This record gives sequence, structure tokens and C-alpha cells, in this order.
Amino acid sequence: MSQLNELKIDNSGMTMIAGWATADDIIMMEQMPIFGGYSGGVEETAICDVATMLASFALFDCDIHLDGPIHIRWGTTTTRETLQIAAHAAAALDKNTDLLLANQYYTLAGPCTEMCLLEVAAQTITDTASGRELISGSASCKGVVKDKTTGMEARMMGEAAAAAAGMEISTVNKILDSIVALYKDNYPKPPAGKRFQDCYDVKEIKPTDEYLDVYAKTLKTLEKCGIYI
Repeated sequence: MSQLNELKIDNSGMTMIAGWATADDIIMMEQMPIFGGYSGGVEETAICDVATMLASFALFDCDIHLDGPIHIRWGTTTTRETLQIAAHAAAALDKNTDLLLANQYYTLAGPCTEMCLLEVAAQTITDTASGRELISGSASCKGVVKDKTTGMEARMMGEAAAAAAGMEISTVNKILDSIVALYKDNYPKPPAGKRFQDCYDVKEIKPTDEYLDVYAKTLKTLEKCGIYI
């Protein structure tokens, strides 16, 4: 169930939640506060994000909160600002509560591109270091283009999370600075990448050699940034 922006919900949402609660369902509440929107800048949107997560549990009785701060200009969760918001909000709740926190992934670039995988790695490292229990994605091309999601982005999520687990925050910050610097100038014209059926063998459900090569190249780039996957 999604809250409405910012910190709002309608009667239909409340009705759905009531039905799920009556059925003893596991409830996941979603909310994506907008950086540059009603809340304002990084600090204000982080405060809104924390309030949103608390509202999900206190007012809507959810079991899991699915986050995803979005940049108003680029429509993605992987910019420097949205990563900052997600990190501070999650770290605050992780330190002071035992709530289950998740985050969803919307990259600018499409599958079979190094930028897409770097975006995924940056957000995964952020989420792991800030204490989130779950990661959800990835929706490439901002999640608005048909057939632009593959398992290779999810593979990067899993492997980057394992590599970042236990790292010192100071080290994580340096790594993130290096990674984000590699793709931030491409925001106006991100590489579109390829559709699932063009970078996967659809019969075997396996990535093509081209995508495997892109993945291997990205791992070398990440090593230069200080993380070994």
C-alpha cells in the first residue's frame, strides 16, 4: 500500500489496510518522499522520510516500510541527494528502533550499461551501510519503460550488499563519492540500455555475453572506487 505524497492517505487506502489487517496479512507500506518538492531540500526531506516511516507503523500498522526518496528533476533514487536522504533516515531509525526497513531502486540508465550497474551499486552500498533489512529492485529507466528490468541488476544488488556489509561509514562515504562522480554528469542523457529480450537469452533466461562483459567491466570500475565484489 502506498501513502500519498507527502504524509497523506485517502479513504480507499484506509479501507484496503483495514481489510488486510482483518485478514491478518503481512502489510508493506510504501512511500517515496520527493527531494525538491513540498518538503524542500535534503535535510527537510530526510525529516519527512523519517516521519513517513514512523507513520507507516504507528498509524497504518504495517509490518515493513518500503522507502525510496525520489529526485524531483531526475525521477530517480540514485542521485547524491536522494542517497543522502535515504541513508540518514534509515540510520536514524535503525539506531533507535527494531522496525523492518526496505528501499526500492529506480535508476536513470537502462540494463546492459555500466551506468545502470553503478547506480545500483551506489544505492545498495548506501542501504547496507545505513542498516536497511530489505532492498527491492531494480526498476531501470526510472521504472517507466517496458521490458527494461533484468536479473543482472538484482545480482549487482546482492553482491554489492555482501561486499559492503560491515564497512566503516567513513570508508563507505569515500566509495560512494567516487561512484556517484562517475555517473552524475550523465543525468541529462543517460544511456537507454537494452530491453530484457535483447540482453538475455529468453529461452534459457540467461544474460548475453555482452551483458556479462558489461558486468565484469563494472566490477573493475568498482574496485578502483574501493569496493571488491
